[in-house]
Amino acid sequence: MMRFNLPKSNAGRRVGLLGGSFDPAHEGHVRISEQALKRFDLDQVWWLVSPANPLKPQGPAPLDKRVAHAKRLIDHPRIVITDVETQLDTRFTCDSLRALREIYSTTRFTWLMGADNLAQIHQWRDWQDIFQLMPVGVLARPGQGLAAQCAPAARRFASARLAARDSRLLSHCTAPAWCFVDMPQNPASSSAIRNRGGWG
Repeated sequence: MMRFNLPKSNAGRRVGLLGGSFDPAHEGHVRISEQALKRFDLDQVWWLVSPANPLKPQGPAPLDKRVAHAKRLIDHPRIVITDVETQLDTRFTCDSLRALREIYSTTRFTWLMGADNLAQIHQWRDWQDIFQLMPVGVLARPGQGLAAQCAPAARRFASARLAARDSRLLSHCTAPAWCFVDMPQNPASSSAIRNRGGWG
């Protein structure tokens, strides 16, 4: 059996999974993670720093550089930086989540994403399976609230939506269940940082 250098988790621990290329990680990622811990009643948030984004034609910066930058940025005992997708050799989110569910059979996972991803998750491979695998927590991003809440994924799983006032129940729910919450907006974006030459 293959052995991985994966984070440790206790039975019943509530863990939020925030995936992305983090090219580079920035304060917006930190704020989303901190809000997710509080709003969804999570014990930890794991960043899944992906090898590449299948929807982006141009590859990101080297993985070790992105992971090292994320670790320098984070100073929070409940936010964990990982490269589990590289270790598991998975390329698509749905495959990564299936593998993690199998490895951590007693951990209660919640998939986390910004509203910008909810608006286009229907383009992802096996996207409906993501909603069936674990609860989904969606956090507002600048300019994306209304579009995200009217997106195909939001319509498809409308009956599984949890009211924002009940957001702390999400990590205790059985999938499918999802919740959209507002939060103080942070305008930081990885593409803007790259475009102004702050990362390279």
